[in-house]
Amino acid sequence: MKYSILAAAAAIVPLAVPALAQSDKYPSRPLRMIVPFAPGGASDFVGRIIQPALAELLKEQVVVDNRGGAAGNIGVEVAVRATPDGYTFLLGNVGTMAINPNFYTKFPYRPLNDLMPITQVVDVPGCLVVHPSLPPRNVKELIAHLKANPGKLNYGSPAPSSANRLEMEMFLHATGTNAVQINYKGGAGPAMIGLLANEVQMMFVTFSSAVNFAKQGRVKMLGVISAERNPALPDIPTMREQGHNMVVGSWQGLFVPKGSPKLVVDKLYQAGTQAMKDPQVVKRLSDGGVSIVTSNAPADFIAFVKAETERFARVIKDASIQTE
Repeated sequence: MKYSILAAAAAIVPLAVPALAQSDKYPSRPLRMIVPFAPGGASDFVGRIIQPALAELLKEQVVVDNRGGAAGNIGVEVAVRATPDGYTFLLGNVGTMAINPNFYTKFPYRPLNDLMPITQVVDVPGCLVVHPSLPPRNVKELIAHLKANPGKLNYGSPAPSSANRLEMEMFLHATGTNAVQINYKGGAGPAMIGLLANEVQMMFVTFSSAVNFAKQGRVKMLGVISAERNPALPDIPTMREQGHNMVVGSWQGLFVPKGSPKLVVDKLYQAGTQAMKDPQVVKRLSDGGVSIVTSNAPADFIAFVKAETERFARVIKDASIQTE
C-alpha cells in the first residue's frame, strides 16, 4: 500500500516547543481533534459526542477533523507530523494503534514511538449484523446458510487490517465457512452503507454503528461481541451465548504527538477523563451501547496499548493473515 508522505521539511519535528504551550495559558486558541475515519463510524460517533464536553473543560473550541483513508493511517500520519504544542490531538482506536502496526509493516510511523497515549475514553463492543433479506435469525442459522452457499455471500470491511475483518476471519475460520471480503474506504460508515444497500450481506461492526439501523429493522443483529448483553438491545444474545467465545472491544483513546510538554499531557488527561463524567456524554454514549472506560494515568494507557499491540500480533499470526 502506498501512503501520501508530506513534504520532507514537515518531517522535522521542532526542537523547541512554543512557549505558549508551556505557559499556564494553554490552551489559548482552538484545538483540533483528528478522527482518522470518515463520518458515520464509531470513532466519529464518539468524537462528536465528547467534543462539546472537551471544549467546555478546556475553555476553547475543539474542532473535529475527519481524516479517513488507508485504514486510518492517513489520520495517524497527520497527528504524528503535527507540532507537539497540544493544539492537535488524535482520537485513536484499536485498529489504528494496535492492529495497523502489525499489519502494515512498511508504514513509516509506529504509534507508540511517534505518539504519546493520554487516556482511554471508551470501549465499543462489536456485533454481527446481516442484511434483512437474509433468512438466518441467529448465528447457528447463519452458519448453516454459509455452508449451504459457500463463497456466495459478501462481507463488508472498512479495511484489510480492521478489527471488523479480523473478527470475521476468526468467525469463518472457527466455523469452517467462507465468504468474500469487500473493502470500503473511510471506515465503518461506508461499509454500513454497503450493507444497507445489500452490496454485502453481513459484517462485524461496532455496536454504535449498527444499533439504530437494527432498531429500525434495516439490518438484523444476530449477536453482540461482549461478555454480557448490551442494555441498548437487551434481546440480542452475545456470541458467547451462541457457542462462540468472542469478546473483542474496539477501544478508543486520546493521543498527542511525541514531545508534547507535560503540561499538555496533564491538561488533556484531566479534560479527557472529566469529559467522560459529563451527564450528556454518559447518556448519549450509553444510548449508543458504548461503555465509558478511562485510564488511571497516562502510564497505564501506554501499558494497555503495548499489550493490545502484542495481542493482535498473535491474532494476525495465528489467523495466517497476510500483512502488507
